[in-house]
Amino acid sequence: MTQRSKTVTTVGICAAVALILSYVESMLPPISAAAPGIRLGLANIVGVFLLYTMGLRYALGVSALRVAVSALLFGSPIMLIYSMTGALFSMVMMLLFRRLGCFSPVGVSVVGGVSHNLAQVAVAALLLDTAELWYYMAILTVTGTVAGVAVGLCAAFLIRRIPINKRTV
Repeated sequence: MTQRSKTVTTVGICAAVALILSYVESMLPPISAAAPGIRLGLANIVGVFLLYTMGLRYALGVSALRVAVSALLFGSPIMLIYSMTGALFSMVMMLLFRRLGCFSPVGVSVVGGVSHNLAQVAVAALLLDTAELWYYMAILTVTGTVAGVAVGLCAAFLIRRIPINKRTV
């Protein structure tokens, strides 16, 4: 198999797994009725995994594809705006913190979870023209941290166990 074929196959499998995880998560009951919109972000396991094994280009591409397809299949146009903004901002922040070199995949994932929530609140505050939404960041920071730890632990496990890197894919 050629190098390009291996890369396309690996990225395709990762995109499919991310989409399946999004679908599974969309079928789960809400985590809390008191705090709407809170999700675990299971598909972000794939994003963190790709960021560490193949780099930003593939992590960002699979994340964007997953968000777009998920919004088309399970969501709405407004969901696409919120999710895409959150996904892109969190991926950029995760890359920056990864490059600092002092964070593990768990720490980078926490940054991603909180950044995702920050971007979504910013979009909501702009679209709804209300600053009161920023108060919700206190709850979202805690839940983003907890979800980021869970996602990061899963991603770290996969990074250690699945031998993929830019040179072999």
